[in-house]
Amino acid sequence: MGGSTEIIRRLEESVGRSLVGKPQVVRLAVIGLVARGHLLIEDVPGVGKTTLAAALAHSIGVAFQRIQFTSDMLPSDVLGVTVWEPKSGEFVFKPGPLFTNVVLADEINRTTPKTQSALLEAMNEGQVSLDHSTYPLPRPFMVLATQNPREYEGTFPLPESQLDRFLLRIRIGYPAAADEKAVLRGDAAPLPAGLPPVVLAEEVLGLQEAAERVRAEESVLDYLVSLVTATRRSPLLALGVSPRGSLALLRAARARALADGRDYLLPDDIKDLATAALAHRVIVKASLAGSTTGGMDAESAITAILQDVPVPR
Repeated sequence: MGGSTEIIRRLEESVGRSLVGKPQVVRLAVIGLVARGHLLIEDVPGVGKTTLAAALAHSIGVAFQRIQFTSDMLPSDVLGVTVWEPKSGEFVFKPGPLFTNVVLADEINRTTPKTQSALLEAMNEGQVSLDHSTYPLPRPFMVLATQNPREYEGTFPLPESQLDRFLLRIRIGYPAAADEKAVLRGDAAPLPAGLPPVVLAEEVLGLQEAAERVRAEESVLDYLVSLVTATRRSPLLALGVSPRGSLALLRAARARALADGRDYLLPDDIKDLATAALAHRVIVKASLAGSTTGGMDAESAITAILQDVPVPR
């Protein structure tokens, strides 16, 4: 456990050099990596979504690709194409930018649902199927998608099936005044591209395997099940958390325990990650939602459910 915790600490320090004053956001990003998950980084433009994704990618000694999503992008622009090679007399697959270890899907909601859905199999199964053939993706494999809020023009809301593939949704928020002043003075850390890798691919795979071995006692599993069951029965929600969401929260909680140097889960591991792991998987009832003052959002609904479900001792 100690070695894994030290590696995680080193990774958090590296990412934190570029995203100043956001240690909790950095911790969530690293937890997503350790839990073999994908991250949806959602917030208003200019608060560091791309910086966070790029800093995490450059802190790992693996291949990295950035895909700038636009409204005219096709699935083949992401996955690749099969072309005819006259010299060999056969069709040859030309991999797209998705075939790398860490993918920055920048402004993913700028592209159409057809292109968004091209990522589903890759994110869920670590492979791509084209023209009756299946191509495995390299390991580790992680998608870091950035997204502007839905109310901004020129965006396509991600479908529920796509949202369910993201382990965590991260909100960055505006920086504190002192941190923003440090950035303006030029005292902040270097750009993500200037960060040297501090973790090797083999170490990342080792962290992921170690996280899977973190023990979960029956009482903690009962608490997790109670939470997700409450989302399915809540009068606040039209759509509750799926079994995939339950597994995602468990994986994230195990990664959090590993980051804290433990080989066992605590209820706090579940509770502290519930909003980031579950809020993007639920739908608030239309009568309660809305942009007007007092409207219920998914985060508020999950917070209310957390308050109602007793925490085991």
